[in-house]
Amino acid sequence: MNDADEKTVDSYRSFLLLNAIDTEEPLSQRELARRLGIALGLVNSYLKNLAAKGYVRIAAFPRNRYAYLLTPQGLAEKSRLAYRHLGYFTDLYRTTRRDYLSLFSRLHSLGVANVAFCGVDEVAEIAYLSLRETGLELTSVMDDDHAGEDFFGNRVLSLKQGLMGECGCVVVTSLKRGEALAEELVRRGVARERVFTAASVPSSAGKRPGADFP
Repeated sequence: MNDADEKTVDSYRSFLLLNAIDTEEPLSQRELARRLGIALGLVNSYLKNLAAKGYVRIAAFPRNRYAYLLTPQGLAEKSRLAYRHLGYFTDLYRTTRRDYLSLFSRLHSLGVANVAFCGVDEVAEIAYLSLRETGLELTSVMDDDHAGEDFFGNRVLSLKQGLMGECGCVVVTSLKRGEALAEELVRRGVARERVFTAASVPSSAGKRPGADFP
């Protein structure tokens, strides 16, 4: 990654933090790290930097707990970064839409009839739009953080619920938590060759080694 890329990632993470903090709910560093899918130590470093610039105010709560609030300068910076990264989001949408469409089309050509989603965020919505352009059916949607919510008419299940039966191929549909979710699926007993991401298009006759698609 060159210096320009590092600066883009840095400012994007700052935007994500400012956006997450800009809620009515006070959030701890641990909760911010969980929501953004980045390391706790990295969140701490970014928050110190944002606080030093006057964008974030630290509020103390009983029992030595702390929360983080945006200052007026922080709100202005969040808006500036949102405008700056508008092009990034547009590119992300186009790339993600294309990659999932390629994955679903390839799975369909290999005889896969249905898939399950794991992970609910903006990327999952893009993946669903791509899925509708293929002949695949969505059997279930899993995400412990969003269990019980609605996803395009599907009730989101916990991973435990979603993996109780035979789920066939599972497509990871989260950008921020993709790697962690894929590893958790494998840890819970899903064969690694049945776990897919937008970047893992199966090859030719093409099934992955050991795969036995339904």
